[in-house]
Amino acid sequence: MKLGKVEFCHFLQIIALFLCLSGMNQAELSRSRSKPYFQSGRPRTKRSWVWNQFFVLEEYMGTDPLYVGKLHSDVDKGDGSIKYILSGEGASSIFIIDENTGDIHATKRLDREEQAYYTLRAQALDRLTNKPVEPESEFVIKIQDINDNEPKFLDGPYTAGVPEMSPVGTSVVQVTATDADDPTYGNSARVVYSILQGQPYFSVEPKTGIIKTALPNMDREAKDQYLLVIQAKDMVGQNGGLSGTTSVTVTLTDVNDNPPRFPRRSYQYNVPESLPVASVVAKIKAADADVGPNAEMEYKIVDGDGLGVFKISVDKDTQEGIITIQKELDFEAKTSYTLRIEAANKHVDSRFQSLGPFSDMTTVKIIVEDVDEPPVFTSHLYSMVVSEAAKVGTIIGTVAAHDPDILNSPVRYSIDRNTDLERYFNIDANSGVITTAKSLDRETNAVHNITVLAMESQNPAQIGRGYVAITILDINDNAPEFAMEYETTVCENAQPGQVIQKISAVDKDDPPSGHQFYFSLTAEAANNHNFSLQDNKDNTASVLTRRNGFRRQEQAVFYLPVFIVDSGSPSLSSTNTLTIRVCDCDADGRAQTCNAEAYVLPAGLSTGALIAILACVLTLLVLVLLIVTMRRRKKEPLIFDEERDIRENIVRYDDEGGGEEDTEAFDMAALRNLNIIRDTKTRRDVTPEIQFLSRPTFKSIPDNVIFREFIWERLKEADVDPCAPPYDSLQTYAFEGSGSVAESLSSLDSISSNSDQNYDYLSDWGPRFKRLADMYGTGPDSLYS
Repeated sequence: MKLGKVEFCHFLQIIALFLCLSGMNQAELSRSRSKPYFQSGRPRTKRSWVWNQFFVLEEYMGTDPLYVGKLHSDVDKGDGSIKYILSGEGASSIFIIDENTGDIHATKRLDREEQAYYTLRAQALDRLTNKPVEPESEFVIKIQDINDNEPKFLDGPYTAGVPEMSPVGTSVVQVTATDADDPTYGNSARVVYSILQGQPYFSVEPKTGIIKTALPNMDREAKDQYLLVIQAKDMVGQNGGLSGTTSVTVTLTDVNDNPPRFPRRSYQYNVPESLPVASVVAKIKAADADVGPNAEMEYKIVDGDGLGVFKISVDKDTQEGIITIQKELDFEAKTSYTLRIEAANKHVDSRFQSLGPFSDMTTVKIIVEDVDEPPVFTSHLYSMVVSEAAKVGTIIGTVAAHDPDILNSPVRYSIDRNTDLERYFNIDANSGVITTAKSLDRETNAVHNITVLAMESQNPAQIGRGYVAITILDINDNAPEFAMEYETTVCENAQPGQVIQKISAVDKDDPPSGHQFYFSLTAEAANNHNFSLQDNKDNTASVLTRRNGFRRQEQAVFYLPVFIVDSGSPSLSSTNTLTIRVCDCDADGRAQTCNAEAYVLPAGLSTGALIAILACVLTLLVLVLLIVTMRRRKKEPLIFDEERDIRENIVRYDDEGGGEEDTEAFDMAALRNLNIIRDTKTRRDVTPEIQFLSRPTFKSIPDNVIFREFIWERLKEADVDPCAPPYDSLQTYAFEGSGSVAESLSSLDSISSNSDQNYDYLSDWGPRFKRLADMYGTGPDSLYS
């Protein structure tokens, strides 16, 4: 009869309960044959109760407390005089005891996986005296396991790899499941493995969980990944056991089991002949289903007529064969090339040699296309020579170029004027003959590098370039001259025959055999009594003295004409003048001073005295400059301030007036015929303090009121203005009012009018009135004349 899972669990619980009851009967306290245990003061007897282990089935699902066992002492007569007490792990909370009968019950559902056993202590007490009648003893309640935990894969899900084409039985990965049930009791924790998904490619060992390949020749290129489902089941896989699953992803890794193969047996490419060297002609690739290092290839040209013209290399990223040009292509020379190219794997696996050779061959044909090319010169560089004495139109040489194309178009020549800015040369457009167009000078430019352009007549856009180096041959057309500007001196105490200067010459010409110069004095200087010239025959000459002693007072400078001749054909000569100064020298013959005027000074005047005299002169000059500068500052011309009203300009002069006694600075009698009494007078020679003044009171007759008030208010404002000058000044106003007896007071009107008033008499009043005389006078020095 087959039992279901639930019936089987109930069956196990009944068996466990039966075992517990039978164990309980053996664990009951039995009276010992020894003497009874007495309280204190009595002799102690042997232990009168013996403990065994109690067992409780986990995961009890009943509603009543689960009976665990019974404690009983042989001292207990059943009259209720003995009381049982339980203490320790779970006492009172999980386990309770009937103090009268000693029956132990579990009040909660127990889980062995949380706690496998409990340690408790039991004691029997006299109910009346509450004293122990038995010694306290310890016992264990062990939780009996049931199959309530399924296996679990703690490390799942898994990933693994195995090489493709592996033989059957190759290990892939090991999976492990754990079961929380008791491995020492029954089969609850005994796990077996099985594969639910992944057959027939893989299998798993039931006991170890090792996954292995189950099929041979699994091809990564066909399928590179598999998903497996592995099951672990407890109870040794029997019915009623619990199970758990996990997934395993298996990836097939690549091996070199695929040889490279070209998709086509032949290729053809068209290439223009103008393609530069190192340019890419074509890219070819052999197909290889492998990846990574197994797909790496090498390409090489094994045959063909283009071995030296082309080369092939591999692109490491794409594994393509790149064909490039090694030499220039010429359609006129060869129109096509054929190449035999091989592609082979770099890493070959000997296990798969039977699959065929791991290389392949293809043919590449390269067609060269014609391109309209520019003319080509017969020589890359032409070297020509011409004498600098050549006349204009002299033929120097000829260049030649031709059209390399099949049409062979005619060529016309010209000179690139950027290389011949001075236009020294011309070229015949048809023949390529180069001639001189200007006089040449080797000393200016010894070599001319020009570029000649060759242009196709039918296609002027096609231009070839040739290079010509024209060397100018030297002729003797430059006279020799002194090598430098000599500063020659002779001591006053010089002796006859003494060398005072060694001279040499230079020549801009460049003769093939080098220069040879000849030195002599000119005919008029040959018989002088002061100096002589000696040719050293090594392109140098020495100047010697001919007399004893020289005097600066008599002659301070001598001029010696030197005649120099070169060795050219024809030879050229020049006369160069050597300046010789007479100097005072020390004992060693070194010149001290060459100034003849030094002898004019007193004999006893030393250098220190001269410096002192110069210092005094400079001091006097500085003082004079300071005095002149100060006087100029005092006489600065009147400059009008543009930011101030021109009607209120102040004209200053050096007359400070009479201070408080001066009553003529603003004489109102010149402005009106009325007597006006001023309430207050303010000094004009000091800057008045700022004060708040009430409107002045006038004692006046009613005529000219507007004019009078205006003048008086302006006067008061000038007196109290802190910016007004503290000396007498001339105040001018543009507003005179109406009906003024004095008529217009404008200085501008006075100057511009035809007034006969003459202010030249102011010049007679002294320097203080000179400025006024200059401003208003009619003399030639007047500012307004």
